[in-house]
Amino acid sequence: MKQAKVLSKSDIYRVIAVIDAGNHSARNKIAFYCTHLAGMRAKEVAALTVGDVYASDGTVRDQLVLNSLQTKGAKARTVMLNRKLRKLLRDYYNYLPRRDAGFPLIYSQKSYKHFSPNSLRQLFSRVYGAAGVRGATSHSGRRGFITKLASKGISARVLMELAGHKHLSTTQRYIDVNDQLLKEAVELA
Repeated sequence: MKQAKVLSKSDIYRVIAVIDAGNHSARNKIAFYCTHLAGMRAKEVAALTVGDVYASDGTVRDQLVLNSLQTKGAKARTVMLNRKLRKLLRDYYNYLPRRDAGFPLIYSQKSYKHFSPNSLRQLFSRVYGAAGVRGATSHSGRRGFITKLASKGISARVLMELAGHKHLSTTQRYIDVNDQLLKEAVELA
């Protein structure tokens, strides 16, 4: 099975431009960045609630604790949030129509219910298609997240924990080895 494309910086700029020009841009941008800046799966993003992300006073949590129903493999995991994603989430708080803990973070406009994981995957597919990014899927952000950290020298064990994988071999398959990464590696010799 072919791996999802890892987006380049120019791909990301095109995707964000498409999101910004479309309906529900604030919501869609948060969904996109949860995959690209936190390495989350579409299933995990779709399952998030306001209470998972925000404390009762509206501040953004530093980490998300996902329960076994929200994750793949029925195993709870912790997702760390970086500064950029926390800032985006702080801004997004003002767009939420409801702020009670059980309200979906990524909600459908018609019913204010959770997106299904499949609906979120379809949204990503439409956005990537409109941006002209071929080969990208809802998993592209997750692969890009892991690849970017690997290229910065983050240990495989840390990557495995951040990805929520049980086996190092699974994490290693996510790392996209490209010409730029190879050039940077030989310069270290």
